[in-house]
Amino acid sequence: MQRVRHHPHVIVMQPVLEISPSDDFALWPVGEHESYGYLVLNGGLTPAEVGTAVMQIADCNDSEPQEEHDSSPTDPLGTFLHGLLTMPDLLAVGGFRVTDNATGTAFIEPGCCNGLESWRDWLDVLDGTGCAYFGHDPFSVAERVNDVVRFTLDAHGADGSPVIELPVEQVRRLVTNAQQDLQDFLGLAGTWAEQHLPAHAAALTTALARALDLPPHHD
Repeated sequence: MQRVRHHPHVIVMQPVLEISPSDDFALWPVGEHESYGYLVLNGGLTPAEVGTAVMQIADCNDSEPQEEHDSSPTDPLGTFLHGLLTMPDLLAVGGFRVTDNATGTAFIEPGCCNGLESWRDWLDVLDGTGCAYFGHDPFSVAERVNDVVRFTLDAHGADGSPVIELPVEQVRRLVTNAQQDLQDFLGLAGTWAEQHLPAHAAALTTALARALDLPPHHD
């Protein structure tokens, strides 16, 4: 039987973006990050980290729409941004990660096929169906049970998978804070785009908002 930990003081929820290899990327400055690791998104990122995040989100959506009304750009920058700026349904691989900041133990780790565009599944946990899954390998799940939310790192794993229960209102605060981190990142990315990609700044910022399922940022 899984042992449930009750630890209300050091649990953090962070929006994270999975980063894929980018050794040959040269369209704008990017930071150095572990391949297939996670970049935490918030309003405190460096310009290079913002560049990495924008690169990754654009790369996630680097495909042609099924119906193309206009000819595709031929320049490298326009070609790279084309999918992000034109696709109707956008992706941002990652999700809201839940960890114990004191021990480093993860209780929710976004898996394959999970994205930040689906972060509102957390609202469904709190006020809707009461349950959400966050990809696979691991098969992380959050379930509301009365006045608590149970986090299981790997619902399909062994009985030793980390599990924790937190009060619903604490989880609601965690989700609100993580959403604000995303909104702060979007504002930072808008400023970054004006400095680094001024010809595409407005369209890029709008596309990033759609990819993160957020309202457009306004100063």
